[in-house]
Amino acid sequence: MKRAALHNLGCKVNSYETEAMQQLLEAAGYEIVDFEDQADVYIVNTCSVTNVADKKSRQMLHRAKTRNPDAVVVATGCYVQAAGEKLKEDTSIDLVIGNNKKAELIPLLDEYFAGKEAADSVIDISAVHDYENLHIEKQADHTRAFIKVQDGCNQFCSYCIIPYTRGRVRSRRPEEVEQEVRVMAKKGYREIVLTGIHLTSYGVDFAGENIDFLSLIRRLHPIEGIERIRFGSLEPRVITEEFAKGLAGLEKICPHFHLSLQSGCDETLKRMNRHYTCEDYAARCDILRKYFPNPAITTDVIVGFPGETEEEFAVTEEFLKRVHFYEMHVFKYSRRAGTRADRMPDQVPEPVKTARSAKLLKLEKEMSREYRASFLGKETEVLLEEPVVIGGRTYMVGHTKEYVKAAVPLDGNRPEIGKNHFISGILEDFLTDEIIYLAENRKLG
Repeated sequence: MKRAALHNLGCKVNSYETEAMQQLLEAAGYEIVDFEDQADVYIVNTCSVTNVADKKSRQMLHRAKTRNPDAVVVATGCYVQAAGEKLKEDTSIDLVIGNNKKAELIPLLDEYFAGKEAADSVIDISAVHDYENLHIEKQADHTRAFIKVQDGCNQFCSYCIIPYTRGRVRSRRPEEVEQEVRVMAKKGYREIVLTGIHLTSYGVDFAGENIDFLSLIRRLHPIEGIERIRFGSLEPRVITEEFAKGLAGLEKICPHFHLSLQSGCDETLKRMNRHYTCEDYAARCDILRKYFPNPAITTDVIVGFPGETEEEFAVTEEFLKRVHFYEMHVFKYSRRAGTRADRMPDQVPEPVKTARSAKLLKLEKEMSREYRASFLGKETEVLLEEPVVIGGRTYMVGHTKEYVKAAVPLDGNRPEIGKNHFISGILEDFLTDEIIYLAENRKLG
């Protein structure tokens, strides 16, 4: 029996695809081992979102060959699409598999082991129109299942390489999504997270079929066993009165919305080629707050984008305070070869980016604590996920629908570890800077 090891770099879509490839290997009779162990096949699902991601991808590929020089080292994913020809010349890499070809992993490995020359598996991703047939039947996360429903992006933000490595928008057939969710429900998963490269463009390639993101959600909502539906990153423009009102009528929807912002300054947004203004973004947040009581709104912010002046950064900072997010993922702008932003003048010095990042991270911590404090004294429901030891006492930690982390002491009405339990009770006090304590008057569901 051949032994295979996988390593994932990058986003939740990559993670989903790595899980799918692992299940293809298992079905073909491979034994799955840890990436640090000796294996016959090493598969690295690479990322190329930044130059740093490219470097990490190369390092992991070379590390695999060093671990076992006789092993077959497989490079797949976005870095392959960005630098396929270069990787084919790398003696540490034996097999190169591009995006939309991961489903062919087993036959490509079979051809390699048979001594045949593998067909070119790095295709022109921009010419691909079909969604790749990858699916999963289990996940490493035992409570929350990530479901990939879409691939590709048509936006072409000036800092982003992803449209060139993932291609144009391709949506998964709704009946296939439904089938996978039903399988995960039967496996005991209680929460699903819909994810994709540009999630809210779901269905734009199904011309004339009246299929869009909201219709997909409505199709999944009645599935028995699934009690929560959460989303990955959403484009702000999808938040309309009709969309928010439609979601609000579905009780399983988690009021947790990650709306990508990137900058709170209109001039910076123009250079980024983002297709909205700050006022438009704020209006979308207002719509969510109209239909959902105290929703968790989270976002991404890039600091130090080319041309960002102190004045523009100050405008962004004030805008972030005005919207008042639950959480912000703050990134220092990282140059990416092949993008327009890489060629822009007025690149911001690294020390300036670091200082701006630190300032926003401090603001994020303050806003996050204020948001979580708004739940104190209120009854809520928590999906338990894992045991942790804090201060010598064992707790089960999980999340509310808003993705606020809460801890339940493991005594008295003890939930069984590894089972997908919901617990209800009063959020009583902060336990740490990140976790709220759930009071004793609770019930197990």
